[in-house]
Formats: sequence, structure tokens, C-alpha cells
Amino acid sequence: MEGWYYRITLPEEKVSFAFIFSIEDPNPDVENGELSLAAVQVMGPNDEYVVQADKDHSKFWAWEHSQAFGYTFEEEEESSNNVDGNMNIAKARASATSTKNAMTPEEFRSKVKTGFQILPTSLQGRVNGHDGSKGGVLEGQGIPRTCDFDMEITPLSGWGDDNDNQKSTGGWLASYSVFEPHWQVTMADARATGYATWDGKRYEFDNVPFYAEKNWGGSFPSKWYWVQCNSFQDYTGTIKDGDSSSISRLSLTAGGGTRKVPFGRTEDLGMVSVHHNGKFYEAVPWTGEMSWDVEPWGSWSFNAKCTSGERLFEVDVTAKCDEEGVTLRAPTEDLGMAYFCRDSFFANCNLSLYELVWDANQKEYVRGNTIIDNAKSIDKTCAVEIGGGPYWNAWKKKSQMVQPIKALVKLPYLFR
Repeated sequence: MEGWYYRITLPEEKVSFAFIFSIEDPNPDVENGELSLAAVQVMGPNDEYVVQADKDHSKFWAWEHSQAFGYTFEEEEESSNNVDGNMNIAKARASATSTKNAMTPEEFRSKVKTGFQILPTSLQGRVNGHDGSKGGVLEGQGIPRTCDFDMEITPLSGWGDDNDNQKSTGGWLASYSVFEPHWQVTMADARATGYATWDGKRYEFDNVPFYAEKNWGGSFPSKWYWVQCNSFQDYTGTIKDGDSSSISRLSLTAGGGTRKVPFGRTEDLGMVSVHHNGKFYEAVPWTGEMSWDVEPWGSWSFNAKCTSGERLFEVDVTAKCDEEGVTLRAPTEDLGMAYFCRDSFFANCNLSLYELVWDANQKEYVRGNTIIDNAKSIDKTCAVEIGGGPYWNAWKKKSQMVQPIKALVKLPYLFR
């Protein structure tokens, strides 16, 4: 499984879109295997949901060293005819080949009837599928629904300080087959300009908050939670002439769950990370501690501390959601894409960030200066999720990273 998640937030309209792309079991030696699937899912206004998928994984393409990939479900009909009135076969074959590789945004618009293409700074798609909350994922298995999108992206923050080397979200061991699954935030904060249509209604936007991440592995965790917001009150400045240095920015990414580690073991762990005006505050199990209290639905609470490194801090986050949300599909080990998580874009969250200082009398770290005092998301623009389970009761826990993995992941932080 390999998946990509992109989210845009339209604060004034209180509308969000999530564009979720995945490729399942792309075995080149097996044509259209039982679990083979290329899919696009889009969450749209009112937590509604559309899906389009195809079992032919051979039409999926991707770049090896940069985030670019695509899939064409159906091409536009060739309009150029030869002198006999028949379609120019050579040109049609050339067109078919080109849609299995990267195209310019202009070529995508002219050649692709349904499909998607993601390039490092652009996102395009034409989805002609059906209501993903009902029926299956393949053509004709649900109530028809459409979504088109076309936008340019201006990256602001990846996963680290803006002017520094970027980090692995799961630590440097995530570059190897140690954890299951893998997770990388590629753009914790960015801005998007373009449009999206939902069942014929067009939403145009300019410099709105954008977020991106990817996942890969055999399946998602057996149980997890996630909160994301980069649309906080007083922190959504507009970029002018490509210059973001003068705007105030704040982005939150929090998540955790039960993941597989070597020798048949599992571990429960979580993290809270904040990007604030170009600085990265990373509270992860290998540099501090993190605890969570997640209800079966409606409430997410986190407290995390970073007590190792140059930037010591504590962060408190709460998120509340009164909406029902929507059940989405996620990769599973035995069933492929199956209903496995619940999401909503209509949550509210609060975030406070404090410096930590060592108190010699108490022999522990205590709160110092307040960096962010109870920042609030713009009303109903925070994304929340729970997945897997079971979620019969509140899930209250502290991160428990197993050894020797914790010591190994921490090594780069000891030599800064």
C-alpha cells in the first residue's frame, strides 16, 4: 500500500476538501490481483465523500525521487481526424502513452477526462465516481458524484524549521523496513490557489491553507487517532509576491496509534508537532513524553513535552467535534480498502505552547514563558480522525516506545 493525503481549508466558507490517493498491491507479476486497486477518494463539503477506483494498477505512474504521481481512468476523446475521417491511430497511441507519465498541467487539462495528477507544486484531478459512503469502490457500485480540482501549491513548512534540513516524521529508522506502517508529513503548512467543484458547485480560492502527508506499508495501524489544523485565528496571513516571511503562521499535526515493530511486537505511541512562524516544535516519544485521551468520538486531548535537545517545550491541545463525521476507507492487510476510519473537518481546537526550563529545586522541567496562549482554530475548520479499534471506551495512554528502537531513533538528537 502507498497512499497520499492532501487537504485544503477554505476558512471563509468553512469548507474543506481532502484528496486521498492510493495504490494497493501493485505487483508487476500479477495482472489485476485480488487486492490490486488504484483509487482516489475526496472528502468535500458537509463531510461528504466521493470515490473512483480501478483494478488496473498498470496505469499508475510515479517519480522515484520526488512527490509526483498520477493515474488516468479515462482519456478525452481524440478530436483530430485523418483525411479518411478516421481517428489518427498514431496520435491516439502517443496520447495513450503520455497519460501514463507526467504531463504539464495544460496537457492534463486537454487529455484527461477522469483521473488525477500530482506534481511537486500542483494538484489536478477529475473524478467521476460515486458516493463513497454507500456501495463499493468500483464503477457502478453507488450513487453518482463528481469532483474536479486544479490548483497550484506554495510550500511554507515541511517537517522541520523552514530554513533547515527536513526530518523524518517517524525518525530516521522510518527510512528502513522497521515500522508498520510508515508516515511522513511532507507539507505541514502551505498555501493553495485554484478551484474545486463538488457536484457542479465551483469553489474558487486564493492562498488558502494546504497540508500534505503520505503513508506506506502493508496496512494502517490497528488503532489510531489524528488531528490537523493550519487555520487558526490570527494565523492565516496571505502571501504577497511569494514572500511569506511577514505573515503569522501556525500549524498543528498530532497523531498516534498502535503500530507493528520487529519480532512480532507492537507499541502504542503518539506525537504532537507544531510549526510556528518558521520554527518547528517536535514532541515525540524519543525526545520526551506524550499522553492522550481520545473518546470513541467527539473529543481529543493531548499533552506533550520535549525535554531533550535545544528547543524544550510543552504543548497542550484539545479538539472537539459535534458533527457525526463520515466513515472512510483505509488500507487493511486482509481486505484491501475497507471502511476503517471516521473523519470530520468540522472540529474546533485549542493550542497552547510553553517554554520548559529546569527547576533545580524541584529537579524537573517546569513551564517558563508562554509562546502561544490558547490559539483557537477558525470555527469548524479543524480535521479530526479515529481509526481501527475497538473504540468502545475512551483511549487514555502515554507513549511507550520499545527498546532498543527508542535509543536508536534518538541517536541523531544527541549529536546536534
